[in-house]
Amino acid sequence: MSTLDWTVLAVYLTGIVVFGYWVGRNNRKVDDFFLAGRQMPWWAIGLSVMATQISAITFIGTTGQAYGDGMRFLVVYFALPFAMVILCLTLVPFFYRAKVFTAYEYLEQRFDLKTRTITSLLFLLQRGMAVGVTLYAPSLVLSTILGLSESVTILVMGGSTILYVMKGGNRSVIWTDVVQMGIIWIGIFSCLFVAIYRLPDNVSLRGALSIAQTAGRFNAVDLDPSLTKPYTLWGGVIGGLFLMLSYFGCDQSQVQRYLSGSSLTQSKLSLLFNAFLKVPMQFIILLTGILVFVFYQFQPPPALFNSVARTQFEAVRSPEKTRAESRYASAFEIRKKAALDLTANRGPEEASRYLAAQKEFAEARTDVAAVYKESTGVADYNDTNYVFLHYILTQIPHGLLGLIIAVIFAAAMSSLSGEFNSLATASMIDFVRRFRGAGTDERDLFLSRVFTALWGGFACLIALQAGRLGSAIEVVNKFGSYFYGSILGVFMLAVLTKRANGTGASVGLFAGMGVVGLVVTFTRIHFLWWNLVGATTVFVIGYAISLAVPSKVRAS
Repeated sequence: MSTLDWTVLAVYLTGIVVFGYWVGRNNRKVDDFFLAGRQMPWWAIGLSVMATQISAITFIGTTGQAYGDGMRFLVVYFALPFAMVILCLTLVPFFYRAKVFTAYEYLEQRFDLKTRTITSLLFLLQRGMAVGVTLYAPSLVLSTILGLSESVTILVMGGSTILYVMKGGNRSVIWTDVVQMGIIWIGIFSCLFVAIYRLPDNVSLRGALSIAQTAGRFNAVDLDPSLTKPYTLWGGVIGGLFLMLSYFGCDQSQVQRYLSGSSLTQSKLSLLFNAFLKVPMQFIILLTGILVFVFYQFQPPPALFNSVARTQFEAVRSPEKTRAESRYASAFEIRKKAALDLTANRGPEEASRYLAAQKEFAEARTDVAAVYKESTGVADYNDTNYVFLHYILTQIPHGLLGLIIAVIFAAAMSSLSGEFNSLATASMIDFVRRFRGAGTDERDLFLSRVFTALWGGFACLIALQAGRLGSAIEVVNKFGSYFYGSILGVFMLAVLTKRANGTGASVGLFAGMGVVGLVVTFTRIHFLWWNLVGATTVFVIGYAISLAVPSKVRAS
């Protein structure tokens, strides 16, 4: 990075931390710290909801996913508008009128203490793990740029985020999210523009899109009914609907944002605003990854995008390495010529030759990776999270590179800040205050900040292992899908039935997680379906147990 890049990044980091401190300077009680005094406007909440969901994974993981798999991941978001409408008609009114701090607090009002405690504990477990992955992603950027280990960069990123969240609470989270979302949008369009600008002079945008289409990168709609195939239309619409309902309706990191609204209408508008802006945003990010794929049709991509792996492999001297690298270089030249022919004449013969060349190139790249693993003793290798990182560091001009790095920081910090705050909220409200009672404002604020620091430290520990888990964007969704569906099933029992009770909800919850565990262990069903499996199991078993073991049901 140049001095200009460092200056841009330093201005952003300093400015956002100072701004976060300033807007959160007047916190006096827990209601201020966790819910911003319930005074936030819908548009600020909507941007914060989006920012909490968006992380550095969105740029690093999703673009890398699009490079290798195309637009198929977009189906996950097809159900988002439907999920938001359903939530606005169901859970949001219940939460808002109950005047709760956490979603799980409502479950005690509807069922009993054990149901609230179990669901809150599960949230803390799964969200604490997932936030570690979102912390890991930006550490890739720092470690590559600064030449530090990932461990050091994880601690630096986690610690700097903890500082301003501890000071300003949810008010700081929401208002800094508003600023960060503006920066993120600028960065998204900047990356898209550069990806188009970097295409060869003799390749038009239409030609580039034709290559991507021929390679199958725009095949987002797959009608295959298989439950094991990833990112089919049915998995996205049905499984994705339950994932979105679970995440936005039952995950405290999202619920806490719209509980800060000044009215029920403001809370509903914030979700609808997010629903119809998120899908186009995700499309643009995926399109950027696809254009990076097209760019590397004409510029030789590294066989190993991970710079550390490349350095290790360069030291290897073996006939197998020479053979694999020679095959890779030859396959690239053949594919490049086939791609140029395809842009000049988009006929069936050109398309067939290109697909054959693309297949050979992919196999040659796999061959290099296999030789790397064998010669270095690495058990597994996955560089999905390094594709876009390598591209921006080698192709983005100075100054703009500093802005893109700032965007990745903005995405990471906006997600981390909201999640640290929500983890502290559940810990404080569902456990400390519930079992020890409310203390003085000074004591409760102090404990809330302690919990923020503790959960930040836990996220750092998880982040140290996240690099071994493959595509970061998939890892986050898989973490959540172990629990999300089952927790959603409990809320379905609370809202959709009058005869369900706490015993049924608790037994159903454990049954749902057990069934999901069996599905994960003994089948190859894709993770998007785990949410449907969990929610359905909890609802059916929970309702049956409630009928078999009736008890007095609290008014909802």
